[in-house]
Amino acid sequence: MPWPKNVWTGVTVEHTDYTFRIDELRKTGASVRFLSLEPLLSSIPSLNLTGIDWVVVGGESGPKARPMKKKWVIDVRDQCESAGVAFFFKQWGGTNKKKSGRMLDGRIYSEMPDIGKPDSRYCLL
Repeated sequence: MPWPKNVWTGVTVEHTDYTFRIDELRKTGASVRFLSLEPLLSSIPSLNLTGIDWVVVGGESGPKARPMKKKWVIDVRDQCESAGVAFFFKQWGGTNKKKSGRMLDGRIYSEMPDIGKPDSRYCLL
């Protein structure tokens, strides 16, 4: 199917058991492919980021939120940096996600894919 240049597409990968979704994402003709690693529920030590433009990481939120380990987030950030993939850290999660914030190692990560200036014609699926 033809993909318009203004359509981004992504998959959720919350655990190593679901990394197969990344291979399916690569098969699309989307101009921007992204991973939503949220809620991140395990370490994902060997992400193949070939053909991936953006990775968003976040913890689970709400009253029964499962914890996310800092080591998992740092490992994903480092993999993104090595692969030249934009990294966005959304939140730590927990029962009060606003209180736990977005700070990782003293900084906020809000990287976006380098696609030029997006405008209102862009949409995320």
